[in-house]
Amino acid sequence: MNTIPYGTDEPQPQPQPDALRRRAFCALGAATALTTALTATASAAPAAPTGLPDPAAPPDPFFSYGRPAVYGVVREDVHVPLRDGSRLAAQLYRPADRQGRRPAPGRFPGLVYEYTAYAANLEKFGDDAAYFVRRGYLALVCQVRGSGESPGTVDPFSPQEQRDNYDAVEWLARHPASTGRIGQSGVSYGGHTALLAAVNRPPHLKAIIPVNALHDWYENTIYRGGIYSARIRDWQRETAPGTLRTYAAHPLYDDFWRGRSVMSRWDALTVPTLEINGWYDRYRDGMVKNYLARPGHVWLVSGPWEHGPPQDQYAGIGPGAYLAWWDRWLARDRRAPLPAARVTSYEIPGPGAGSGWQQFGQWPPRDAGELTLRLRADGSLRSAPGPRAVAAFDVNTGTTAPRDHEQLRFATRALRRDLVLAGDATARVRASFTATDGNIAAVLYDQAPDGTARRITAGWLKASHRHGHTARSRVVPGAWYDIEVHIWPTHYRLAAGHRLVLRVSSDDYPEIDADAPAGRVRVRTGAVGSELRLTARDDRATPPPRRRTRGRPTARG
Repeated sequence: MNTIPYGTDEPQPQPQPDALRRRAFCALGAATALTTALTATASAAPAAPTGLPDPAAPPDPFFSYGRPAVYGVVREDVHVPLRDGSRLAAQLYRPADRQGRRPAPGRFPGLVYEYTAYAANLEKFGDDAAYFVRRGYLALVCQVRGSGESPGTVDPFSPQEQRDNYDAVEWLARHPASTGRIGQSGVSYGGHTALLAAVNRPPHLKAIIPVNALHDWYENTIYRGGIYSARIRDWQRETAPGTLRTYAAHPLYDDFWRGRSVMSRWDALTVPTLEINGWYDRYRDGMVKNYLARPGHVWLVSGPWEHGPPQDQYAGIGPGAYLAWWDRWLARDRRAPLPAARVTSYEIPGPGAGSGWQQFGQWPPRDAGELTLRLRADGSLRSAPGPRAVAAFDVNTGTTAPRDHEQLRFATRALRRDLVLAGDATARVRASFTATDGNIAAVLYDQAPDGTARRITAGWLKASHRHGHTARSRVVPGAWYDIEVHIWPTHYRLAAGHRLVLRVSSDDYPEIDADAPAGRVRVRTGAVGSELRLTARDDRATPPPRRRTRGRPTARG
């Protein structure tokens, strides 16, 4: 075991749904055909827009929490023994004297700060963990089996990797400098391992903070709507090349995927869980689903950032919130605040709209309701269905954005006032395929008066997976099917004068593969046709931050 001084430099620190529908339709007004083609910005993969405001923090003491550093930091290179006789390479960061020369006496709560395959980021993880070590925590940065200096082969989120994680938590709990109260955090890969650790229930794990993580490796990442994600292939080649053939051999949802899933064990998620999610993150759907499945145990924070640590992109969420969480659950300090509400969400402002942080007792917000718009033959989105008709587009088998003949576009007329989307959506596309299978991609855009468009959110579904992912359903060429596309959640404000646009096509590269067989897709519009169901809220009903009720939250700690 090597002990390395780590240094001491650190800066110190409510209308009813029916009423909502009437108001929302008033905002939408009548609809007209979309005649302006979507710009290249709209066809690109989702990304956080530039120019968003950067407030210091949500208006909640939880996010401004802090206390002074007390200790220095010393790093020890260690090997975590595993039940099968193997070991994991890790770095243990310990509170030390102010010069960082010798470990401080006493016992401290522990953090499995990152349990990840990203060995190249170890130094950064250590730098970030030092904030908590200086305030009285042990922090373990652990390389999963097969990554970095840990022997073996990387198999992301496998049962073996989960058993290793369990052993790492319990090893840290038994360390002579540990109080035995352990938390686990992580971003992306490390966020999902934190969730998996929680559902495996090591007895000394008391709380977790998963950041930009998942609910299910199949549904959220690899096979979106049953369609392989092109985006993930580059990641596989770099991080886990052995999985390329393995994942391709499991195109349906089976025990291989269940064993890597949090969703299959939601009932076991009982430790206090602070989920930090980005509305432009590639895994936001999974984070929201975790909250919806376990609202008594999960607090959800969703902000205006992409994939990765929010503090690297946005000044509003810093380590103080994490410290408050650990102080509350691991140090058992009742003075450390919890978030004032179960859900803290940044309402993304569309161009010309004003938005910001809001807090809710639930998600979607209590005043949100369903707004149904019909796809019409003239290219409009309206509440009234209009005459029956059939539109069509060609399948795009390439990796370029769909051309005009490879997509259908439907739009509202210019909004009379702001429209707030707050939740997920569903595009029910009544479709017929000339091939024996096909893909439907449904993408929502915010179109400005000048014709430029910003991508809001999207969803995808393979026709043969329309009844679920455990078995294929037959697709007969020429037959009509209802393809119910789940569109990922958002919290987004469209400004008055803008239009909401729905694009329907067979592809959305690189979010999904362009793997649909060549051919043509027909879509029924108007009466007995296709529709878009949105979750929207009255923008005049924004509540102030909710006060936290007294009493212990419903969570195991």
